[in-house]
This record gives sequence, structure tokens and C-alpha cells, in this order.
Amino acid sequence: MLAAGGTGGHLFPAQALAEELARHGVIVDLATDTRGDRYGTNFPARRVHRISSATLHGRSPLGLARTGALLTRGLAAAFRLMGQERPRVVIGFGGYPSFPPLLAARMRGIPTVLHEQNAILGRTNRMLAKRVTAIATSFDEVAYVDGALTRKTHVTGNPVRARVIAAAATPYPVPTPGGVFSLLVFGGSQGARFFSDSVPPALALLPLELRSRLHVTQQARAEDVERVRQSYAAAGVAAEIAPFFSDLPSIMATSHLVIGRAGASTVAELAVIGRPAILVPLPHALDNDQLLNATSLARAGGAWVIEQTALAPERLAGEIARLVADPAALVAAATAARSTGRPDAVQRLAHLVMTLIPDAHGEPA
Repeated sequence: MLAAGGTGGHLFPAQALAEELARHGVIVDLATDTRGDRYGTNFPARRVHRISSATLHGRSPLGLARTGALLTRGLAAAFRLMGQERPRVVIGFGGYPSFPPLLAARMRGIPTVLHEQNAILGRTNRMLAKRVTAIATSFDEVAYVDGALTRKTHVTGNPVRARVIAAAATPYPVPTPGGVFSLLVFGGSQGARFFSDSVPPALALLPLELRSRLHVTQQARAEDVERVRQSYAAAGVAAEIAPFFSDLPSIMATSHLVIGRAGASTVAELAVIGRPAILVPLPHALDNDQLLNATSLARAGGAWVIEQTALAPERLAGEIARLVADPAALVAAATAARSTGRPDAVQRLAHLVMTLIPDAHGEPA
């Protein structure tokens, strides 16, 4: 049984693992919260079980009481579910939707695996880390994974979807002097508005010769699409703007440069496909996880990190102009990014899971 939900960063790796386990003949169920699959993945599970959960917002007595009540209700439902389904192993992908199923599995004596996508152990995962059977991480170094926890920690990488693996077969398209320069801009639900406000005015500052070479593909909120489209048209920049791109990995593969946030899935996909990026970590994120993710990729030479407070249009325009004029730097960054990728992450994680599935005699396989 997989426990995931809340954000695509948790759900997409779970989807990749479900597909891999199915190839091994393993039947998979999904335990998620009431929001379910908001990302249209058509999750490959035999059954989807909805379990109440809650994220802690603030520290008011009323808020704490409400969160506690929802989690208690979810734990009771998860305990019943574990008794009914008797999964051989339960894998959680972080976030509050994974808390009740993993804790209930522990109470039932079922082996458990915790997967951490970010370069820092998230708050829910920190509460569960000492209780689970094994921990899988995406990065070699993960904050708060220390001491006794290291003995049950396995670096697997962050599983990516099959379409990302397919896109990784496309070689980096080296920019040519005077040729079209493809720029991909996306920020997820919490970044699209910022990029809609900041990227068009930055590109408008570029010389006309450079603007005429650009082809921008940008994700924007539905209410911002027309505004962003008009901004680019006024600047003489060719652009395709949409709220959602179903083929984002293939677009990433044909891009010369990516501008985006630094969520775990974004960083993993950039690394597997091998594309250079300007990363703008989401500010005020819990535990600064995006800054740590971005820094890890930048340290390897695969990205440039600019914090949101420092991303004035003039700064962004200067960075883009510098990189367009230096194809060698882009090629080096693409190579460096790919060197950190783990395209076999889902196989590594599936292997770890399979070692914990008891055989017919009740012993680990």
C-alpha cells in the first residue's frame, strides 16, 4: 500500500513506484486524503482509499484541536484499513496524508518504508522516521537524517515518471549562434503567478536581436494567460502560454534553459533529463526545502540559484543574456545536471520495498 497525496511532489514518485511494482506482479493500493488525485495521473492502483488528514496551520488552540481531531479520525480509519487489507508493506511519501497509514501500519506490525523527496527530512517524516522500518532518500545528504537513522537509510533517488525517462533519451540541443533559443518557464501552483509577473518584464529588457530569437513556453494561471501572452507580444517575444502542459517532460527535453522553482520533482526531472536551469526557490517554504534542493543541484554545477527577493527584472535579464551568449556554459550545466540524475531511482526503491515483503513463511524476501 502506498500513502501519498497533497502535492504532485508526493504523488508523482508514488505513481512511478506503483507502475514499477505492477511490473513485478505486485498489487498496489493507494491511501490518500480527501483531495485524492488532483493531478490527473490516473493512479495505477487496484483501490484508492480516502483517509482523513490535516496539515498543521498556526498554533491556535482551535486549530491544533481541529488538526488533532482529523488526524485521530484518520488514524482510526487507517488502523481499520490495515486490518481489512493486510498489506505486506506500506510506503509513505511524506506530507500529512502519509501519517495515519504509516503509523497504523506500525501499530499492526506491518513493515514500513518512508521516502523523502527533498534534501531535508520533512516535518511529518521527522515524526515518523524513528518508527518506520526503512528510510529512502533522494539526496546523498539529507538534513535531520543522522545518528541511528543512518543505519536504516538507503539512497535511492527520487522516482520520476516514465515520460521523464523517455524524454531523457533526447540529447541536449546545443544553442546555435543566431538560432532560436527555447526557454521553458514553470512554477507549479505556488510559482506560476510570480513568474507571470516577473519574467515578461525581464525579457522585455533584452535587446531586440535577442528577443526575436526567443521562444518561450510558460505555465500561467488561467486568469493570467491572456495578460502574459499580451506582454510577450508587445515585447516581440514568441510565446506559448497555458495553465497546464501535459507533455512537460518532452518540452523540457527540447529546451535550452529552464526557469522554475526547486521542488523535489522538478530538481529530479532536471537531473534525469539533464537540462540547465535558473532555480528560484519558493520563499517561506517549510524548512527551506526548495533552497536546499536547488543548492544541491547548483553545487554540482547543474543550475544557478537566485532567491526570489533578489530576482529583479534587470538581474534576470542579465542572467539570460549571459547564458544565451555562452552555449558552452549551458552545455556544461546540462552535463553536470545529468551526472546527478538517478534514472534508476524507481528500480532502487522497488528493490528496497521487495526486500521487506514477507514470503509465505513470514520471513523477509
